[in-house]
Amino acid sequence: MTSPPVIIAGGGIGGLATALTLQQIGVPCLVLESAREMRPLGVGINLQPNAVRELGDLGIGEADLDRVGVQAKEWALVGLNGNDIYSEPRGRLAGYHWPQYAVHRGQFHMLLFDCVVERLGADAVRTGCRVTGYAKTAGGVRVAIEQADGTKADLAGSLLIGADGIHSAIRAQMHPRQPPIHWGGALMWRGTTLARPIRSGSSFVGLGTHRQRMVIYPISPADPVTGLATVNWIAEVTLDNAEGWKQSGWFRQVAIDDFIHHFDGWTWDWLDVPALIRGSDGAYENPMIDRDPVPTWQDGPVALLGDAAHAMYPTGSNGASQAIIDARVLGAALLEHGVGPEALAAYDARLCGPVSQLILRNRGAGPFGLLNLVDERCGGTFDDIDAVVPPDERQAFMAGYKAAAGFAIDQLNAAPPTIAAGARVGAPAA
Repeated sequence: MTSPPVIIAGGGIGGLATALTLQQIGVPCLVLESAREMRPLGVGINLQPNAVRELGDLGIGEADLDRVGVQAKEWALVGLNGNDIYSEPRGRLAGYHWPQYAVHRGQFHMLLFDCVVERLGADAVRTGCRVTGYAKTAGGVRVAIEQADGTKADLAGSLLIGADGIHSAIRAQMHPRQPPIHWGGALMWRGTTLARPIRSGSSFVGLGTHRQRMVIYPISPADPVTGLATVNWIAEVTLDNAEGWKQSGWFRQVAIDDFIHHFDGWTWDWLDVPALIRGSDGAYENPMIDRDPVPTWQDGPVALLGDAAHAMYPTGSNGASQAIIDARVLGAALLEHGVGPEALAAYDARLCGPVSQLILRNRGAGPFGLLNLVDERCGGTFDDIDAVVPPDERQAFMAGYKAAAGFAIDQLNAAPPTIAAGARVGAPAA
């Protein structure tokens, strides 16, 4: 008798990476996605070298990623008077065996979706199916779904992987007394502009303080004729959050005039922030939100993954990367323990604690904490950064974050593959 498939709730980056991993190791699965159709939504995200490595092991290589983004060359923090606080090379230029990518989130998402359809078949992803809950059974789990036409049904699964995002119904059932979504007061406006990329031509730049900052990086190569690239930007201010988030939604399109005044005068010989923002076709407003960590991501045959497990502030540029890592660690656990709750327990033990600490570290500004440190010591303007934060202190700060986020160079380069080539569940060990 054929065992029921692993059911994956959510067809986002984490859910699709999980489906590709399960297909690779020979575990049948089914993705249930609440949206009626898959569309390329969102703007820029970063894929750290640890995630790029895992994508390569899934057969999604640099040629594929070059179609949806650009390799990052530099990561830099800049003070309010335009002077450098910290900069370092990224990806292979930093000594990693794999590059770092800045990609268009929607295009990357569709790349994963196309790979799932090609490898697992068009029926592997059911759209218009929202998972509303689950019931544990002797042989696995029954998954309750609500379809786009309002009809309800349930499906049998050997396991349920909740990759259904920050508003996860699976997490809500697993942790019914969890606090509400946490908003720390930061409000972000996002957009893209055709512009000349700054600095190296492929630099990720954070500029300002914790109260007010810009993040700028290209997500396409510069056109060889015009010199213009698609430049992703995030404008951010921190407000009084004593009364919580008062808007009716978490993501909405707004007029540029609603917020551009926060960045009046942010003009230097190498960057004109108001011109960059005004060059965009539009802007989208959303609060910087996360969820408090939970003590476990597992409930028997059910486990959380991606934002459902660890929605975090984007200050470390590793939310999508961590979702990919989740999928691969889950696959490795299934290879070691078989398709059952023991594998989910091993996955939970490996990741829940460390990633929970990363959530809190990102809430404290993550690597952007250097901007805050400079602001505390000199108000964000300086002539000699070494006199404000010595080089050793800056290096130690960044090294600590990389280690916590799982992409310290030496450890990553020396680590064996998460999933060995050709490994299949149930196959004898080589």
